Amino acid sequence: MRGPNRRTKAVAAAVVMGIALIGIYACGIVIPDDKILGSFLDAGQPPSRKHFFGTDALGRDLFFRTLKGLSVSMTVGLAASFSSAVIAVLAGMAAASGSRRGDALVSWLIDLVMSVPHTILVILISFAMGRGLKGLLIGISATHWCSLARLIRGEVLQLRCRQYVAVSRRLGKSGGWILMHHMLPHLLPQFFTGLVLMFPHAILHEASVSFLGFGLSPEQPAIGIILAESMRYLSAGMWWPAVLPGLSLVLLVLLTDRLGEHLRIISDPYSAQE
Repeated sequence: MRGPNRRTKAVAAAVVMGIALIGIYACGIVIPDDKILGSFLDAGQPPSRKHFFGTDALGRDLFFRTLKGLSVSMTVGLAASFSSAVIAVLAGMAAASGSRRGDALVSWLIDLVMSVPHTILVILISFAMGRGLKGLLIGISATHWCSLARLIRGEVLQLRCRQYVAVSRRLGKSGGWILMHHMLPHLLPQFFTGLVLMFPHAILHEASVSFLGFGLSPEQPAIGIILAESMRYLSAGMWWPAVLPGLSLVLLVLLTDRLGEHLRIISDPYSAQE
């Protein structure tokens, strides 16, 4: 008897990973603020049954702060990756619209953005926009759309050569009608897959920029801020404020990256035969 194919396995894995991510996000949202308040009586305690990740130098529970920080990172990452995906679709369609000048302009913008390291460009944009959440979102959104835009451009160029698109033009259908009925339905899988694949990169850049002091404000329980604060106490032997939140961030990024890979397999029509 033949077992489940590759797509069926990918669907099952994607559902499990999606539930895990939703659970992490929900836990960070529902945790009350009093759980992350400091207590100097509990300052600097190592991991224990009472405090799973230990406490920091101000006595704040690192397990609850990490969950809060992961939910903040997921919120920023989702908003930034969604904005980047929308920019990528618009830029890719503009490049493949048939105008040579439009294609050259979009290609020049892609080369310009990709020529500068993402972290440096995010820092520059965030600093120019006044730092904080607004500057971070704009910085990440403006730097992560290039690869998906190239993919969308190639897909639109292929779709323009399809016979049913030519028939629709001869029947007098407008460009907007062709866009809504022929282009966008084929671009939705690339849009959602690209969004999920950009999600872990956005989370990492949010954490790294916040770690360097150009992202979220210090009073927010973000993972980058937690790691930045922990650097002061590593020489004193307090390893847990850096190691455990850092490992949690790595696991979250790996989980979202694997979810994107499974969604890419699901969107591939040939995976059902493997």
